[in-house]
Amino acid sequence: MHRVELSIEEAVLRALENNRALHVERLNPQIQRTFEAQARAAFDPVLSAGAAVSREEAIGGTNGNNNLTVTEGSVGLSQALPTGTELGLELATDQARGAASSEDYATRAGLTVQQSLLQGFGTGASLATLRQARLDTQFSEYELRGFAEALVAQIEAIYWDYVRGLRLAAIYEKSLNLAEQQAQETRERIRVGDLAETELAAAQAEVARRQEALINLRSEVSTQQIRLWRLVQPGALSSTQREWVPVSRPATPDIRLSPVEEHVAVALQKRPDMNQARLLIERGDVELIRTRNGLLPRMDLFLRLGKTGYADSFGDSVQNLDGDAYDLSGGVNFEFPIINRDARARHRRAALVKAQAEESLLNIEDLIREDVETAYIEVERTRQQIDATATTRRFEEEKVRAEMAKFRVGKSTALLVAQAQRDLVLSEVAEVQAVIGCLKALANLYRLDGTLLERRGIASPG
Repeated sequence: MHRVELSIEEAVLRALENNRALHVERLNPQIQRTFEAQARAAFDPVLSAGAAVSREEAIGGTNGNNNLTVTEGSVGLSQALPTGTELGLELATDQARGAASSEDYATRAGLTVQQSLLQGFGTGASLATLRQARLDTQFSEYELRGFAEALVAQIEAIYWDYVRGLRLAAIYEKSLNLAEQQAQETRERIRVGDLAETELAAAQAEVARRQEALINLRSEVSTQQIRLWRLVQPGALSSTQREWVPVSRPATPDIRLSPVEEHVAVALQKRPDMNQARLLIERGDVELIRTRNGLLPRMDLFLRLGKTGYADSFGDSVQNLDGDAYDLSGGVNFEFPIINRDARARHRRAALVKAQAEESLLNIEDLIREDVETAYIEVERTRQQIDATATTRRFEEEKVRAEMAKFRVGKSTALLVAQAQRDLVLSEVAEVQAVIGCLKALANLYRLDGTLLERRGIASPG
């Protein structure tokens, strides 16, 4: 079996590089940015061109048949502005050819300006889609940050669970050896007549009990290793061919926690879900601007200005554009649905959605306070448990030594020795679990106050 050394820092870095679920999440901001480009496309200039040919034949009359062929061509450029203005430039030419092979050309250059005066006026409504697309991109970046924080916390938790499993397996292997030695010593004393045969059952039961616990622990370690493989290096060799060797040792973290109020304040500022809730309120504000504008009537002012040149050739007709022939028109278009139920419903829905987002923000604030304060209490509890479990383990060691000494002089029984050894094992297990629990609780606190990535030196969007 190939053994691979792995520190907790390396496990986190490998997961951020290789984890497939994170690769999926990283694509979301890029996908959202395409909606920004799509929204900006509404203000892209549009080039248009067209051509047509028509033919008329008139039969009879004093001049016989009169045939007329008209060829039309045009090219134009139009653009919408965020102010609600639409601009258009057009160059068009007509060629008319009669039966006598005579040709007449008319070339026109025109400018069209249309300005929304009520609905569609100003940048508020025109840029609403673009602003919402940008907010959605920021939303996806915060979502990616939250996913990355959860992944880092998960990696650290699984790593320490793996270390815990290895430590506990070592403890139970040691305790199994002691139980087997105790059983062997009991057999010898029974053989020489120092103990009754009934003492052997307790010793053998203790051996079986510790074998059972060791089997369960080894299975748990294998399971944790598989989970670690999937998160850190998916698609690599099976865990039956490779084995992680953790090099980071669990130790009591030497830190001084800030007051819980500071952790709560930081969480309210940095937590991705809190910032996402704020973005939803901003998005609701933009939607209110858009729907409020939709309540207004549609009234557009338009102006069309053109100059036309006439000649018997295309080149001359273009040159004659600076002549006196021109056309000018202007006016106002007005449109308003009398009941306007669609716009009113949209505006009402936007107001309700924003109110819902504001209530959601307040609810998230309460949940964040609860999360951080609960996690803070758990860190303090586990830190205190480290000293308490270490003290318990030392006393249990003394208890086992005393019970063994009494057993050897015939003042104790195999059952009492087994119970003392079992209590020692449980105290050693509790000590390991207290240290691992403190490390996991601390990482969870940093995740819940939104600073885990920063404390691990990991840059992220959002």
